[in-house]
Amino acid sequence: MVVSTSSPASSPPIPTGGGGARCRPPLTLSMPARASRRSVSASASGMPVPASRDPISLPRPLTSADLMEPTGDGLKVAYQGCPGAYSEAAAKKAYPSCQTVPCEYFETAFQAVEACVADRAVLPLENSLGGSIHRNYDLLLRHRLHIVGEVRLAVRHCLLANRGVKIESLRSAMSHPQALAQCEQTLTKLGIEHREAVDDTAGAAKLIAEQKLQDTAAVASSLAAELYGLDILAENIQDDSDNVTRFMMLAREPIIPRTDKPFKTSIVFSLEEGPGQLFKALAVFALRKINLTKMESRPHKKRPLRVADDNCSVPLKHFDYLFYVDLEASMADPNAQNALGNLKEFATFLRVLGSYPTDVS
Repeated sequence: MVVSTSSPASSPPIPTGGGGARCRPPLTLSMPARASRRSVSASASGMPVPASRDPISLPRPLTSADLMEPTGDGLKVAYQGCPGAYSEAAAKKAYPSCQTVPCEYFETAFQAVEACVADRAVLPLENSLGGSIHRNYDLLLRHRLHIVGEVRLAVRHCLLANRGVKIESLRSAMSHPQALAQCEQTLTKLGIEHREAVDDTAGAAKLIAEQKLQDTAAVASSLAAELYGLDILAENIQDDSDNVTRFMMLAREPIIPRTDKPFKTSIVFSLEEGPGQLFKALAVFALRKINLTKMESRPHKKRPLRVADDNCSVPLKHFDYLFYVDLEASMADPNAQNALGNLKEFATFLRVLGSYPTDVS
């Protein structure tokens, strides 16, 4: 299922994620983990390789990931944050019977799956108000995990404080920067002017409870209030009621794509510089009537600048980009296979991040 041209050299994982709560007992991995590679080439095994078949269309052996119960019974699922974080709620929605494993950083969750400490990771990819979680896009490329599903979670922020504290006595609100931004207008109306950003919503609730703060509230979930013994002073304080975060489910092995249900495929590619190159790339999908649901560009960290040859006396330098794209298509569909085969002909780099069922809940 994986399509790849020459891959950018991967650097060793550095555990400094785009989010992380300084709390216990989140998992920390001091050494970067490497997933074991068990693929064996056909030539090494003495089996002939059919020359007439495109590698994209060749079937992949069945793995335990394909047979896993949808409830996640027995699964260990890593997430970033403290117990009570929205990511834990997303993990429970994706795998209701799973055992959740809190991790200090986003990268720690990736490493936990690679090291077989956890079976899956459930991590945020984008929010309807705050936009994309860029750190996780970068980590998708650095690590070799596969997207095996997605889950959408409605975020309902609450204002939490220690027992007996009144809204009138609050001077500050503490939470993750995105949570604070999503409640900016409501907090101002409540007379709470000062904001204190921390790495995790549940971590903010834990800190307020541990330090017994009397003039500071946390913006977090109702579950965090229950776990850390805080009062809920106000519910649904987000400025926009339609506040949804999309999470990705990651595993060491991909699942076998199907065509009997809605599927989505996520890819990342880069292109040569020149007029119409991006238009040409998008045309391979448009001509086959494949809908694109998301496109995200990120600077290519291994090739951050490209010198443009446009006959100027002073050479111009431009950013070199990677394009992350979600397709409404399954890799089991020959139409999608042909589109990626076409894109591979002129892309400088192409990788399938996963082909997985669409969350239609």
